[in-house]
This record gives sequence, C-alpha cells and structure tokens, in this order.
Amino acid sequence: MSTVVVLGGCGAVGSVAVRTLANDATFSKVVIGDMHVAKARELAASVGTKVSVVEVDASDPRSVKQAVANADVVLNCVGPFYKTVKTILGAVIDARINYVDICDDVDVTLEILGLDEAAKHAGVTAVIGMGASPGATNLLAKYLADTQLDETDSIDIFHCHGGEAIEGPGVIGHRFHCMSIDIPMFLDGKLQYVKYFGEDGIALRQTFKFPVLGEVPLYPYPHPEQVTLPRYLKVRQVTNKGSVLPIEYYQLTAELCRVGLSSREPVDINGQPVTPYDFAVAYVIRERERILRETHFGSARGCMSVVVKGRKAGQPRELRVHISSKAGGLGEGTGIPAAIGAILLQQGKISGKGVLPPEACIDASEFLALTAQFLAGGGSGGGGNILFESVAADGTVTTMKL
Repeated sequence: MSTVVVLGGCGAVGSVAVRTLANDATFSKVVIGDMHVAKARELAASVGTKVSVVEVDASDPRSVKQAVANADVVLNCVGPFYKTVKTILGAVIDARINYVDICDDVDVTLEILGLDEAAKHAGVTAVIGMGASPGATNLLAKYLADTQLDETDSIDIFHCHGGEAIEGPGVIGHRFHCMSIDIPMFLDGKLQYVKYFGEDGIALRQTFKFPVLGEVPLYPYPHPEQVTLPRYLKVRQVTNKGSVLPIEYYQLTAELCRVGLSSREPVDINGQPVTPYDFAVAYVIRERERILRETHFGSARGCMSVVVKGRKAGQPRELRVHISSKAGGLGEGTGIPAAIGAILLQQGKISGKGVLPPEACIDASEFLALTAQFLAGGGSGGGGNILFESVAADGTVTTMKL
C-alpha cells in the first residue's frame, strides 16, 4: 500500500493533481487534505474509491503532521506559498516524509532552500516548485540546454492562462503580492531585481505569440527559475514573464495594485474602517465575471513556453518548447506536473536528499514522457500537447521531434 496526501486537494490545482494521481497506479491511496471537508468529500466521491479525505489546518504544524502521518509522499498545493509553505514543509520534514510542492513565490523559495540541511538530516527528498512555472519550465530549459546546445546564452520563460471556473481571494492576493515585491531577473550574468511598476520592470514588458492563446502582452513575474536555474546551468540570462486572460482582467488587477488598493491598512470612511485590499479583491472577483461574459472568453486554456538560445557546433540556435492545455488552464497546467513529481518520487526516480528545485533532481526525459502520456490520455480529464520548435536566423519556425 502506498499513500499520497494532497494538501489543498480541493483547489483548482490540487483537484487536478488528485484526479491525475487517482488515474495512475503508482499510489494505492490518494488522500485529500483540506480544511473544506464537505467539498473534499464531494470531490472524493466523484473520483473513486481510492480517494479519501482528512481535515487539515495548513497553518498549524500539529494538524499538518496528523494529516500526513501515514503518507509516503506529501504533495503541497496550499497557497499562497509566501504564507504557508514554511509551516507545511517544516512539519513534513519533522515527520520524515518525502515531499513535493508547487511553490511559485521566489521570496519564500530562498527561505525554504535554507531548510536543505534539515531535510538531509531527516533523510527527506523535498522537491520544491514542481508545477508549471516553476517546474516544467525548469526541466524543459535544462533538457534543451543539455541535449540540443553546446553553449547556452539565455532562457526566457513565458506563461499565460485564463478562464478557470473560479478564482478566489487567494489567487488575487497572490497577484497583488507578485506585483508588489522586487522581481529577480538574471541579466548579464548576474541576479538583478526590478520593480513591476518601475522603469526597469516596464522596460522588460513584451508580447509573445503562444499556441492556443495567440499574441499576449507579458509582464515580469517573480518566479524562482531566475534564481535556481543559473545554479545548475551556465547561462547569461534567465527571465520570467507572464499574464492572465482576459487581458482586461489582468490589467484591472494591476491598476488597482498600482494606485495602492492592495494595501491592508484600513481607511476610515464615515466612521467605519475599510481595508482597501478587501474591497479590491471583492471588486476584481466581481469584475472578472463581467469581463469573461463581455469578451465571450469561453473555456479555460493556458500555455507556457520556454525559449532557449545558444550555439550548436559554433552556429547560433534558438529553440522553443510549448506546453498548452485546451481545457484546464492553470489547474491542468500546474496540477499535472505536480502529480508527475509525486509519481516519480514514489517510483524512486528522483535522487538526492534535501530541498531541491526540479532541475537539480529530476530526469527531464522521464518527466516529458509522463507529461505527454497524461496530456494525450486526459489524465485529469483535460487535453493538451507539447510542441518543440526550432527558429532559423531569418525567423522561420520549424517543428522538431525530439
């Protein structure tokens, strides 16, 4: 009997991971660990008999330890990670259980990397940032650099999604956080920090043409790839840029943050304290529904792309890989890689102890094989594909088979 506990298993990402793991034979038991017990039971009933439920308070280390006590692997999908991950990872390390998460907050990533020695001492393998970006992006970049190039100059990561059935307060709060903190970019061979609304951050904005999504404006994102990839690859540039669709919705979120409505400092209005943050989150959620209707957006969809430039046999070469999801957006694009990380860990295919980003411990070829299998086979009930491209000096794009 092998057991995986998916913390936050009711969410947009966690629920996809639960369905993916339940459809795979690696684990005989899949446990949804969530504070929303009724919702968790409803999900478990819809997935199958191998799925069960345990109540957990992710802010309480004792509750986390109790919830994961019988697990072989813990998959953590509880965000926002800048608030939750240190408590959860610390509790799991204390319980001496192997671990995977989808942490995409770079500020806290630097902190949890500091738990590396504690994890090694406990004999724990903790794979952090094993979602879409970070996660799949790290592995795709390393795969292209290692197998297709002699020298690598730059890695540029682009991601966009939209149309999910629900975006709750935590998602909006996470975006405000990403727009408010200093954003790392690895430029000219060194780590630098830019501000989302500053001149340096504005200068990095661009558009990119995605499969499935088309041309999309992109903005600097504070994800961990810019910090971790240069530790494992010799490269002069790593950037990360993203957006959310409909673009009017994302730009509304940015504008509210820019004018200060993401502040948690109460404002007195006619004798009543009103927190700008609470108003802004509620307003964004309401307006999202209107924008989705008015733009006739349709079903959820998303894509992440990795562009790697360098040289092969002395000649310049540009390579691109895209992973798109046509039905699941953020949930599918992040939940499937997370589940694959848990599967590979249980199968003994992830080596090393400590706190490790994906590129430090996962064979990209094995990850790609499982990703293609789940996307093509609808492992979570969705659909998508992987596309490799080579770009010639004149801009001509040809599809590659690797």
